[in-house]
Amino acid sequence: MRLTGPLRGVVVLLLVGFTWLLASALFGGDSSLSVRNIFTGTKEEPTQSEPRPRRYKCGLSAPCPPKHLAFRLVSGAANVIGPKICLEDKMLVSSVKNNVGRGLNIALVNGVTGELLETRTFDMWAGDVSELLKFLRPLHEGTLVFVASFDDAATKLNDESRRLFEELGSTAVKELAFRDSWVFVGAKGIENKSPFEQRMKNSKSSNKYEGWPESLEMDGCIPLRPPLEG
Repeated sequence: MRLTGPLRGVVVLLLVGFTWLLASALFGGDSSLSVRNIFTGTKEEPTQSEPRPRRYKCGLSAPCPPKHLAFRLVSGAANVIGPKICLEDKMLVSSVKNNVGRGLNIALVNGVTGELLETRTFDMWAGDVSELLKFLRPLHEGTLVFVASFDDAATKLNDESRRLFEELGSTAVKELAFRDSWVFVGAKGIENKSPFEQRMKNSKSSNKYEGWPESLEMDGCIPLRPPLEG
């Protein structure tokens, strides 16, 4: 007996359906669950995805306390990748912003309000250290100073420029040498040495890059300064 046209179509559809179900069961596909749900009338529960780790300002692993500024400093890598200075999730200095340069990359921030005051770069290989001195001498009390090195940050430093950074809380600047990596946060009028400073010495035996040490990365939370009274 030959099957009529409509009946033949139904048989073909059934065969295709069972073949699909069998393949899904064998290879572990999720489609078999969906079809089973259709026939049983059950509702498939959505799978729970892994929660994403929470991101805090400037990529910190934890939030800063109230009245603190979140920051992250990254020194330049060799003479290729520029430094970064991030404050309160805003990039103050970076290659993307096109405001980095060989030597010292510095951002000045109001220590009471957290407002960016100025960013500058100073070439410490072929530049004039007098420009750096003119920049550092008139800083106001409480001004925060963020520093990230790029390539060579020390060759043109003289005794006065090193002393000015020491007055901002630096302990490493005294020994800072040719092509050392350096990141630092200080403040005008700081009473103690700054806890926010790292230096990586340029050494042939330990350099990560040919002729340069590895890049440094430092982050943390800086307390805002209370407003000066009258």
